[in-house]
Amino acid sequence: MTEKVYISYNHVHKLCQRSAEEIKKFKPDLMVAIGGGGFIPARILRTFLKTPGSKNIPIQAIGLSLYEEYVSNANDPAEGVSQAEEAGVEVVRTQWLDFNTMESHALSLIGKNILVVDEVDDTRTTLHYAISELAKDVKAQAEKLGRSHEVTKFFVFVLHNKDKPKRAQLPEDMMVEGRYIAAETVPDVWIAYPWEATDIDLQTKLSLEQGNI
Repeated sequence: MTEKVYISYNHVHKLCQRSAEEIKKFKPDLMVAIGGGGFIPARILRTFLKTPGSKNIPIQAIGLSLYEEYVSNANDPAEGVSQAEEAGVEVVRTQWLDFNTMESHALSLIGKNILVVDEVDDTRTTLHYAISELAKDVKAQAEKLGRSHEVTKFFVFVLHNKDKPKRAQLPEDMMVEGRYIAAETVPDVWIAYPWEATDIDLQTKLSLEQGNI
């Protein structure tokens, strides 16, 4: 059986805090959180990325579905009757950015440093899709508006990178330039995040017992 690792909100908070100094070097202008696991890390991260006298970094949201098959597991203590996720192979958009609306509200992605946030890099399929599709859409918008000369850069932050073979890759220049940041690299384990728990007290207890504080 795959080992299960329990993560507390406290641990998530500390991972974001620890990673913020490295992310600050790239001066992100905007965050794109991949739902639903990227929402909470992005919001916590924004607190640590804010500099005195500056505005909060805007957070936009996209929804991508990859995990499609579920295996029932009634032995999960924190979740009751839980569902173990098996990675799917096809990415489906459930929510995407409205580039025309963003442009009219001065939230253009063109020429910006964009930080894409998710909770875990498992097969890398979701991150590959998000980066490649966002880059394609930004390029099309820039050409449409006559702003192709402006350089847009994408960055990635995840709480956990699973040390396993990936089904997809991120741009080579992103990896070489250090624009991919994982707070922790872990073995190929089942990670239980606190926002998935139905018993948060037990979730926190199990996390503490495993040393994830």
